[in-house]
Amino acid sequence: MAAMSQNRVMETSRRFDPVSIFGAVRRVSALGVEIDDRLAALTIGDRVAIETKAGPLRAEIVGAEEGFALALPFGSLTGVARGAPAAFLNGGAHIAPSAAWLGRVVDGFGRPADGKGPLPSGPRLRSLKSGPPPAQQRARQGGPIDFGVKALDVFTPARIGQRLGIFSGAGVGKSALLGMIARHTASDVSIIALIGERGREVREFLEDHLGADGLARSVVVVATSDEPAMVRREAAYLAMTLAEHFRDEGADVLCLMDSLTRVAQAQREIGLAAGEPPTAKGYTPSVFSLLPSLIERAGPGADNGEAGAVSAVFSVLVEGDDHDEPIADAARATLDGHIVLDRRIAERGRLPAVDILRSVSRSMPGALSDERAALVRDVKMLASSYEDMREMVRIGAYRAGGDPTLDRAIAIHDELEEFLSQNIEECVSADDAFVRLAEILEKGEPQ
Repeated sequence: MAAMSQNRVMETSRRFDPVSIFGAVRRVSALGVEIDDRLAALTIGDRVAIETKAGPLRAEIVGAEEGFALALPFGSLTGVARGAPAAFLNGGAHIAPSAAWLGRVVDGFGRPADGKGPLPSGPRLRSLKSGPPPAQQRARQGGPIDFGVKALDVFTPARIGQRLGIFSGAGVGKSALLGMIARHTASDVSIIALIGERGREVREFLEDHLGADGLARSVVVVATSDEPAMVRREAAYLAMTLAEHFRDEGADVLCLMDSLTRVAQAQREIGLAAGEPPTAKGYTPSVFSLLPSLIERAGPGADNGEAGAVSAVFSVLVEGDDHDEPIADAARATLDGHIVLDRRIAERGRLPAVDILRSVSRSMPGALSDERAALVRDVKMLASSYEDMREMVRIGAYRAGGDPTLDRAIAIHDELEEFLSQNIEECVSADDAFVRLAEILEKGEPQ
């Protein structure tokens, strides 16, 4: 009877528009806020506004039990008290982006963070947690992307609509390589998400890597490492929603996210607060469902002749230089390719420190001609031969003539290393890169 009475109350309340429903805070802890929900009106993902001395504090429902719901805040819990009113907002988060957002820097909620005034709203309201188009209705990947970075265009060639990951430990050059991609890649629109990174890096990225011209065709989403986990995750949803908006407008979009690992760490905090059990290295099960749900939102749009595509590059921080740790392994399984940066290469002074033998693009067959693919195979074979015998060559234990393949590898090694090096400001087209690589390989031919 009680359940039937409750259902009738809820049905009656839905007849009125708008509906205002309030609860009260029943418990506050370091992990979140419990809110009375005797009407069972709240569902996972709903938003509430909790009254505090400093003003309303927004929070999201991440758990529900009989009689109450657990909410995690988007800000500090300072000032939240038992009994504080909590207004139930209508549904989850939505934004209405427009072309006027280009050239702007926003926070994780889509609010201006650059001091340039309000952001004009577009005509269409979009949910931050929408899904990708159905797999069978998505278009195929498009033509090759020219990153302007020799090591990538030659050894991990990508196509429009592809999703790549940059994998490395801390301090090996992920952000610098992302900056090169942002500056040199030709795209209609760039969506750049700086999530969980150091606050000082934001201006450095905008001014040193992106530049005024790059910013003019970009929207930059910022959620630094000191912000709550909910905000960091929200920034990731916002970035993908913005990319989808411009894709559906027919644009070819480049989406860069630095870093996917920080998003996973934010979801781990949220999952633990919601009572999920820790599994692999403390990551909760929801982390491993969040990663593919974000990654799959990138890619080609619907196959209707009107939508564009989202080409995405995600940086993945490999903890302890262990490339088999859970987040790296899960991301690599979902992405269409991975670019590996090696600390030993960086310590030798070659930047970007791309390990061409461990980096893979799953779309390589469709991105290169047969002639160029054969050239890449030959160079990789020689590079692998040299790497196997590197120590023997270094100490002088190998004598020329013992192995013709190794002799060729030694002959081209120095020039290949120079070829793979590239300054941040330098942009080299894929065509020019392949011409130069062919010249290097020809010099290694036996006389």
